[in-house]
Amino acid sequence: MIVEAIILSVIAASTPLLIAAAGELIVERSGVLNLGVEGMMIMGAACGFAGAYFSGSTIAGALCGIAAGTAMAFVFAALTLGLAVNQVATGLALTILGVGLSGLIGAAYVGQGITPAPHLYIPLLTDLPLIGRILFGQDAFVYVSAALIGGIWWFLYRTRAGLILRAVGDNHASAHALGYPVLRIRLCAVLFGGACAGLAGAYLPLAYTPFFIPGMTAGRGWIALALVVFSSWRPIRLVGGAYLFGAVSILQLHAQALGLGIPSQLMSSLPYLATVIVLVLISRTRATAGSAAPASLGMVFVPDR
Repeated sequence: MIVEAIILSVIAASTPLLIAAAGELIVERSGVLNLGVEGMMIMGAACGFAGAYFSGSTIAGALCGIAAGTAMAFVFAALTLGLAVNQVATGLALTILGVGLSGLIGAAYVGQGITPAPHLYIPLLTDLPLIGRILFGQDAFVYVSAALIGGIWWFLYRTRAGLILRAVGDNHASAHALGYPVLRIRLCAVLFGGACAGLAGAYLPLAYTPFFIPGMTAGRGWIALALVVFSSWRPIRLVGGAYLFGAVSILQLHAQALGLGIPSQLMSSLPYLATVIVLVLISRTRATAGSAAPASLGMVFVPDR
């Protein structure tokens, strides 16, 4: 069924965006702006594929991707939190480093293939028309992304730790004056965001396309950054945004398949064009309604004692 195939394709395309954006949402809620998501994702893709190729295990590959993203995040945290280096410049440098380093790591695996992550199969339920494969026939990454969003929502709005994280992002000076370890909280948030970015990158060669090519993230890290702004830093809205952008990227492929006569280069640019349009519209709205961004986002914090 064509409708079912399109929905399944949209879910697959949206999953890495959702995972990476979920991690970045926590990072930005703590007041840190990490523009290195793209570099962390591509490192997760390269290391995830290498781990799965040698071990023959999707789980091992996912763990390698998480470890790679976390290691990149630790470098980012050491510079921006430990040495108080500019966050924007550090994030951009980390993206460039990640792209180059992943190409070096993955060079030996170009053209190699692995067995993709298995899909869940529940007798009777998975065989249900339309909703069966959509709800009960996905790979583990899809269910992890759903659990991640639910867990983040609960953490931010139902726990004391989430309240402290939001307080640090809104006013790090006041949080420090109250005795909260601002740098330690931000370090944990940055490492969590790096782990999510690495997992999102690992999803691409482990489940989406079971092979590795240099630059296979194709700007998904930048879209994930835009999704956090699009969602107004709220996890539930993040789901809608991720699936919206995933749908745009998939529908342009179906439009090309139907032979509508639209240049393929224009169709391929649609996800990024949609990102720019959304950010412009949000910026104009917030100029009059006020920004929903954490007040201390991107600001360097140096404790006075």
